[in-house]
Amino acid sequence: MANPLHLLVLDLETRPDTAILPADRDPSTFPKPIQHEIVTLGFLLARIERDGQGERYAVRKLGAASMADRSERELLAGFWQMVDKQKPRLVTWNGRGFDVPVLKQRSLLHGLSAYQWHRLDPRYGYDFRYEVNWHCDLMDVLSDNGASPRLSLDEAARALGLPGKWNGHGSDVAEQAHAGDFAAIDRYCEGDVLNTFVLYLRWAYFSTRMTVTGHNATVQNLLDYLERERDKRPHLGEFADRWQASERPCPLFVPEVQGEPGPQPSEAHLRSEDVLP
Repeated sequence: MANPLHLLVLDLETRPDTAILPADRDPSTFPKPIQHEIVTLGFLLARIERDGQGERYAVRKLGAASMADRSERELLAGFWQMVDKQKPRLVTWNGRGFDVPVLKQRSLLHGLSAYQWHRLDPRYGYDFRYEVNWHCDLMDVLSDNGASPRLSLDEAARALGLPGKWNGHGSDVAEQAHAGDFAAIDRYCEGDVLNTFVLYLRWAYFSTRMTVTGHNATVQNLLDYLERERDKRPHLGEFADRWQASERPCPLFVPEVQGEPGPQPSEAHLRSEDVLP
């Protein structure tokens, strides 16, 4: 199958589904995926464009769909329909550990099917853990699939000068949903989506999927999008302001490569006698 033409960054906000939780459940334990009711589905959809030997991304839409105006079944059906229509590369943070299992297992409850998801080659499609072309779980990738300690989204984002979880926390979602404050949940979820997207841009450059030009052009495209949305959604402008005000090294644009890209010159390498006993 051809490479994806769109990028879909996804984040879910959920609350425990008390209707199916065991009565004798320890309240301190984290519910299993099927026991989470989806409150908000946040997403960023971008078009994948060619940039010489690499990729660049043009943001089409950033938003959040919530149970404020649709049922969980409609949220799930809308997600699978988006996958069927756009055939995107999915980007998540802990998506294989949480978000995707929730989507799958809750879809069983509602009698839904996921056509395109299961039509890719199972060896290299959405469900193959070691293939990042169709589903890139950044938390899994950056930990070498669990070989090293996993970073939280907030830890990774703040290390790179991103706002991180500046406007909420997942532990607040259930209470906010009970109070009917879905707008606050949507804002928080969109913030997580933005953090994940920018982290993906930096990883895509590191892994040579993007060139310097493609990375920096995509960052500028995102900043332009956030600026256009600032008046209608002030939290997007605040994300951009916090990001641009960061004093972390290289918080926005990566420096242009001097000379031809490739391995460092030999004189930059340590000699074997310097490191071997």
